[in-house]
Amino acid sequence: MTIAYITHPDCLKHQMGLHHPECPERLGAIEDQLLASSLSGLLQHHEAPLATVEQITRVHPVDQYEAIRDATPEAGIVHLDPDTAMCPDSFAAAMRAAGAAVLATDLVVSGRARSAFCAVRPPGHHAMRGRAMGFCLFNNVAIAAMHALEHHGLKRVALVDFDVHHGNGTEDIFSGDERTVMVSIFQHPYYPYSGTESAASNMHNAPLRAGSGGDLLRKTVETSWLPALEEFRPQMIFVSAGFDAHAEDEMGGLRFVEADYAWVTQRVVEVAARHSNGRIVSVLEGGYALSALGRSVAAHIKVLGGY
Repeated sequence: MTIAYITHPDCLKHQMGLHHPECPERLGAIEDQLLASSLSGLLQHHEAPLATVEQITRVHPVDQYEAIRDATPEAGIVHLDPDTAMCPDSFAAAMRAAGAAVLATDLVVSGRARSAFCAVRPPGHHAMRGRAMGFCLFNNVAIAAMHALEHHGLKRVALVDFDVHHGNGTEDIFSGDERTVMVSIFQHPYYPYSGTESAASNMHNAPLRAGSGGDLLRKTVETSWLPALEEFRPQMIFVSAGFDAHAEDEMGGLRFVEADYAWVTQRVVEVAARHSNGRIVSVLEGGYALSALGRSVAAHIKVLGGY
């Protein structure tokens, strides 16, 4: 059974201004690397549907959904905060990104795909219940996890986040929710300057100093993540797959390389094999050095798919 690869041309139309690092070329870099590595032909390709209002509002209040929708400009760029902006095509892109994560969940839960990767933008893990921030409009991975819980009736899902930035939005949404456990690694101190104080018992955050490399990632996964995941026994795993901790990515100061992303993905695959019937949905978050992003996603997908 192949891995589902879900994206949509609308995700290329989202623009936050010239020279913004969260740019459409990110998805092109991934596609190019998948073609160059002969992985593309092994994938089950799907176009992302638009998420429904019901799917969005399981996570975000209706007034937040409407605020994002109504902020859409007729032309040009409108800023929601200094980092986060919308163009006329951004709302559709955000609905496709969330819809991709929902479709991925449906495909994996039903057994139509072994696992899934969503190549989408805008990213999502900074989007809080009632606030868009950090390049993120809707929290794609949270919408997918909530879909698994409330539509498919799963009882326990895990969230894994290895972006260079703390997934504060995902933590805000699931903090204290006993149906979930979240394990994350991120640079600290660094935007959004969260994740180190008063975490709920289902949050297992591992802040790393700038300059930390794969050796510390591996130690943290083995001593913090894996015990938490093994104790929780998730029925499905959702990954916020950020690749901006790569040594070539100037967005942050961590020093991971492709082999580190492959290694952490393999550990997640092993947990999923033991407890989740192999079910994993991975959703793109950060990653702004285009060549490194493409190579890292290819390494991640290769392990996800068992290729």
